[in-house]
Amino acid sequence: MGLSTHVLDTMHGCPAAGMQVALYTTQGEQATLVKSFTLNHDGRNPDGMLYDHASLRKGTYRLVFDVAGYFKAKGVELPEPNFLNKVSLDFGVAHEDQHYHVPLLASPWSYSTYRGS
Repeated sequence: MGLSTHVLDTMHGCPAAGMQVALYTTQGEQATLVKSFTLNHDGRNPDGMLYDHASLRKGTYRLVFDVAGYFKAKGVELPEPNFLNKVSLDFGVAHEDQHYHVPLLASPWSYSTYRGS
């Protein structure tokens, strides 16, 4: 139970180790930063769950992934301006008793996400 994320680099076929991520709670247009972190060697939050079962609340959230910064740090030549910069995913948690996993599959030119398990 709780909230987690995982990022895979689809250009290189590996976890997006070193990508910067920020988690926010949202209310309308207002966003409040909860935490910022750098993904570990497996493309995950080094501290584990973003929210554990006891802390996750019904509401709206935002994850912001620094896709351009990650690929620039990997030495990928990106055009200026690059196609993707920061990918922002707004999502809702309706059931506090369920696990919400928000994976991101990313390249410099595309991304996809889904509610994982």
